[in-house]
Amino acid sequence: MTEPTMDIALIGLAVMGQNLVLNMNDHGFKVAVYNRTTSVMEDFINGSAKGTEIRGFATLEELVASLKRPRRVMLLVQAGKPVDAVIAQLASLLEPGDIIIDGGNSHFPDTQRRYEACQEQGLRFIGTGVSGGEEGARFGPSIMPGGDPEAWPFVKDIFQAVSAKAGDEPCCDWVGSGGAGHYVKMIHNGIEYGDMQLICEAYQILHEGLGLDNDRLHEIFTEWNSGELDSYLIEITRDIFGHREDGQALIDVILDTAGQKGTGKWTGISALDMGMPVTLIGEAVFARCLSALKDERVRASKILAGPEARFDGDTATFIDDVRKALYASKIISYAQGYMLLREASKHYGWDLNFGGIALMWRGGCIIRSVFLGRIKEAFDANPDLDNLLLAPFFTQALKDCQDGWRRVVSQAVQIGIPTPAFSTALAFYDGYRHARLPANLLQAQRDYFGAHTYERLDKPRGEFFHTNWTGTGGNVTSRTYNV
Repeated sequence: MTEPTMDIALIGLAVMGQNLVLNMNDHGFKVAVYNRTTSVMEDFINGSAKGTEIRGFATLEELVASLKRPRRVMLLVQAGKPVDAVIAQLASLLEPGDIIIDGGNSHFPDTQRRYEACQEQGLRFIGTGVSGGEEGARFGPSIMPGGDPEAWPFVKDIFQAVSAKAGDEPCCDWVGSGGAGHYVKMIHNGIEYGDMQLICEAYQILHEGLGLDNDRLHEIFTEWNSGELDSYLIEITRDIFGHREDGQALIDVILDTAGQKGTGKWTGISALDMGMPVTLIGEAVFARCLSALKDERVRASKILAGPEARFDGDTATFIDDVRKALYASKIISYAQGYMLLREASKHYGWDLNFGGIALMWRGGCIIRSVFLGRIKEAFDANPDLDNLLLAPFFTQALKDCQDGWRRVVSQAVQIGIPTPAFSTALAFYDGYRHARLPANLLQAQRDYFGAHTYERLDKPRGEFFHTNWTGTGGNVTSRTYNV
């Protein structure tokens, strides 16, 4: 019998899978590959992988037999039932101690369930977020593994070798047990939704509000990418405005309806479940939903009136105000994302390393930016930081940007340009900095109609009261204070 020689297997040879395999090969790892459609695997072996030590197998049995122990099998297949189906097939072929890695965009509760099921069978399961798109997979993605901590030492060398690097540090480290890896990837994607929506709002203000053409937008985003907004998304936006096909700017002929794969929605649902006000990501998701109502919007545009006001201020100053609004809102988005990570870490017992997560996002992934280094510094200085907004650097940045931020939101309202993400970011900032909010009235209302009780400023916290507001309502309470 031939001695097993392959270091790791990968199942699923779409573009991400193929590129990650080539990346592993570049770093000296022997990779076995399998695809349900055998011709796809054969084309890959005889094409991009020709001349490498990558080996293709027509059956899962042959694939598993080729692997060194403990066997490491990574899945890059469609999230959902296909993942469960492949795991079920592998479970009958693997032995206790072998490792299954789901590298797709799985929902973290599914990862938690699979982790527990594999534990019962003696298998080690890792659910890992992989971000960076096709190019990242090929040359260095951000990798966020979680699941069975006993599996980490057996995949660490591979993952950290192929991951992106921030300086000399790999953009990959152990996140936590169970579904932690895919949860962190979900938050990454939610922040990605927010970043993209903020950039789109800046674009609409500059293009529609100020009448700037694509050449000028290219110049502006080139300038912005050399400062505190330096990031992958600003960089590609710059390139998009400069792209021409047959002499025409491609951006001008792309239909204005946006798609989504669900991770932003999952982030919003988790925020609601945790009671965390992650408002910007929520608005970013809803903005995509509104964009999808294209036909309705076209009809409405012919019926619904808007303001006739037009911008008449200093253009150069206002462009800089938009930059400030974008930067300040971006800070709010990350602060909200980290609020949700903090709450999930407590709820699930993950003990997440917040500074380490920022480091993992500094290279390879879609939200990579110089900005993330400041987040790592903030948590390095104070691991128990309640909120990023309270770190001195971010407190000062928001103070510096605040006037311009407010002018942009006000001007957008005056000229009728929607800014749901800019506006909700500012509303959150104003709410968070208020020691007193009008929820006292809200609690009085709830107690009036539903006897839900309230707490008092002049009494100890945790002591609840009910008022018979009408004199006929009685003194029985509903005992549902948090409903």
